[in-house]
Amino acid sequence: MNISNQLTILRVIITFIFMFFLFGHGLIFKVLALVVFSLACLTDYLDGFFARKLKQISNFGIIMDPIADKILVLGAFISFVEMEIIPAWMVVIVILRESLITGLRIFSLGKGKVLKAERAGKHKTMSQMVTIVVILLYLIFKESGLKLKIWSEPLESKFSIFILALMGLTVILTTISGLSYLWQNRNLISKE
Repeated sequence: MNISNQLTILRVIITFIFMFFLFGHGLIFKVLALVVFSLACLTDYLDGFFARKLKQISNFGIIMDPIADKILVLGAFISFVEMEIIPAWMVVIVILRESLITGLRIFSLGKGKVLKAERAGKHKTMSQMVTIVVILLYLIFKESGLKLKIWSEPLESKFSIFILALMGLTVILTTISGLSYLWQNRNLISKE
């Protein structure tokens, strides 16, 4: 197995470590969650870099890289719903998009065709990861503010509105990228 594929598999493993820290109590756990999530994002960048640089692009990597991204992102978003930071309906839209596109990719594999990620999907993933980092920073600031007794309801409200707006933008980009992907592959779909 080449280094790119190893990094992809490592990202899946790191997701569970990230979630363990995310649900830990105290500031140190939230900081560790941010560090581990950042490490997972780095593996996403590096697996693509090494695949291109070392010419190790494989069908496994083409399929598993976006699946590893989905596991990481959906793990975070579902955790944030559990923590009552973002509304469940937004995450349901993200899950629906990811399920449809993954289903299309699996369907195309059955037809002997490997569908690569497109530019809109990469922007969608970036917006999702930025949103997750912002929410993790919010959790760190909140934990610090509570310890220093400077956290207040008005501050909480402002952060909540900002996170909701950022998540709304992410849902819009996720929906657009899903529709774009379906449109780009409409011939494959219409043949059935």
